[in-house]
Amino acid sequence: MLFAGGDQVIAHPTRLLHLKRALSTVAGILSSNILEKSMKLITAIIKPFKADDVREALSALGISGMTLTEVKGFGRQKGHTELYRGAEYVIDFLPKAKLEVAVANDLVEQVVDAICKAAITGKIGDGKIFVADLGQVIRIRTGETGNDAL
Repeated sequence: MLFAGGDQVIAHPTRLLHLKRALSTVAGILSSNILEKSMKLITAIIKPFKADDVREALSALGISGMTLTEVKGFGRQKGHTELYRGAEYVIDFLPKAKLEVAVANDLVEQVVDAICKAAITGKIGDGKIFVADLGQVIRIRTGETGNDAL
């Protein structure tokens, strides 16, 4: 309950506590939004035989952690046909490598450029790179968060 007394507004003590909690929640949301914009998750789908070249290029930039997964998929090429023991068959899903790396905003352009240069063959199916905002990163062992956890 608010009481107006001339120029002053006096709040009941429990209302002040609720207001204080609400303000701290808003501050937490704002700070997490700032963190959200300071990190990116870069996902690259590349040809499997280019994975080592990309890893070396990223290591040269000082990127110390990444995840590589063997995946299958197709894009515009829509697979291809192969001949095996005289029989022709269609391979819809082609083997690819999926590389994921979380980086600070200031490294995004360098990382994307390094992946492009290391993964290119000039032929169809070289792959794609996706860059997405990363809301939060937490290192499990130490509890570090944000850029410190990268």
